[in-house]
Amino acid sequence: MGLVMGTFSLQSKQMNYHKDKADDDLEMTVVCHRPEGLDQMEAQTNFSKRELQVLYRGFKNECPSGVVSEETFKQIYSKFFPHGDASAYAHYLFNAFDTGHTGSIKFEDFVTALSILLRGSVTEKLQWTFNLYDINRDGYINKEEMTDIVRAIYDMMGKYTYPVLKTDAPKQHVDAFFQKMDKNRDGVVTLDEFILSCQEDENIMRSLQLFENVI
Repeated sequence: MGLVMGTFSLQSKQMNYHKDKADDDLEMTVVCHRPEGLDQMEAQTNFSKRELQVLYRGFKNECPSGVVSEETFKQIYSKFFPHGDASAYAHYLFNAFDTGHTGSIKFEDFVTALSILLRGSVTEKLQWTFNLYDINRDGYINKEEMTDIVRAIYDMMGKYTYPVLKTDAPKQHVDAFFQKMDKNRDGVVTLDEFILSCQEDENIMRSLQLFENVI
């Protein structure tokens, strides 16, 4: 879960919290894409208007046009993993944010996902993570998909991990995942199986709470 949280530098400590609402509204009109109104986004997320304003300024700082292409997303994400190749994992993560399959991430897409990951219920967070792993969107996680995700994570972490990873580590990771998650041994993991298995794992439950007070 932690890997999806560092995507954008929000720079909240550098924000000016005392700008009035007129200035905030003006800021939201000078980009190529204008987000939905604050009232609507407040109703659709778990963020207050002030939090949304802070998030928007951080988003606009990284993406002045108001939208993020996959290539830009990869460039931003790669900064967090300078010793590895984050492009494959960033591709999967981009698709998870781009729920409308438009080829770009708007501010609304960003805050909707962030709202789930930071403030959502356990079930909402696990559903979002399941959708990240379900690459072909067929409602199941198969071994091929999980292998692609795990390899992307290993590539992203780079060669300088400690202890040094063995060449068969991705396969071992995937086998352990299916041993734990595939309750009926049919070769795929359903959403229900995924949620149940995660809820039974104390480490996973703790990881879901790590970022609840980030903002």
